[in-house]
Amino acid sequence: MPLSEQRPRLVALRRYLITGLVVWVPLVITFFVLKFLVDLMDNSLLLLPPAWRPEALFGFKIPGLGVVLAAVIVLLTGLVTANLVGRKLVELWEGIVQHIPLVRTIYSAVKQVMETLLGNGGDSFRKVLMIEYPRKGLWTLAFQTGVGVGEMQHRTHREVLTVFVPTTPNPTSGFIILVPRDDVVELDMTVEDGLKLVMSLGVVTPKWPPAPKAGRSGEVAPPQSKS
Repeated sequence: MPLSEQRPRLVALRRYLITGLVVWVPLVITFFVLKFLVDLMDNSLLLLPPAWRPEALFGFKIPGLGVVLAAVIVLLTGLVTANLVGRKLVELWEGIVQHIPLVRTIYSAVKQVMETLLGNGGDSFRKVLMIEYPRKGLWTLAFQTGVGVGEMQHRTHREVLTVFVPTTPNPTSGFIILVPRDDVVELDMTVEDGLKLVMSLGVVTPKWPPAPKAGRSGEVAPPQSKS
């Protein structure tokens, strides 16, 4: 078969192979990530007495039952802590923890991070920014984690933001930088889109500009031209 006739077939074969990978790779990775999380949460079943575990009651394991148990435990903990007696118990527990040197440092840091991330009305991980880093003219993606109040604001004599610059493809590691507010560019993309951009090594980019919003009369407003 001539080379000119083989080339279209090779191109089609390559396209089919890439299409198959695009379908299967996300499915496989999603499956293993979910399996890891479910297996991790199933360890909460060890809190039950041996006679109450699924193996003893039904004779076999029930995957995912630990997720339900963990959710129930977290919900009950929130219900108990929301009342006066629960708050007193938490204060007593934290008072004990504060007297343990290494434990109090880890516990206080993790609790403050969780309160900041999950609290209502905070600015942590609500905005995606661009900053010039590691030098002028080069830009990198960052997430706003707070406003540099206190000593940092006082020492710099400027309004600074605390931003988190993630590493790729693992956005859970990175470093923080204090950047003047005037030196950051706030993006329209969501935090979820920003994380996708980091984890995909910049391959998955959100669509821009965003779809125009309809006006009061239901008509789409035309884009404004910059002079």
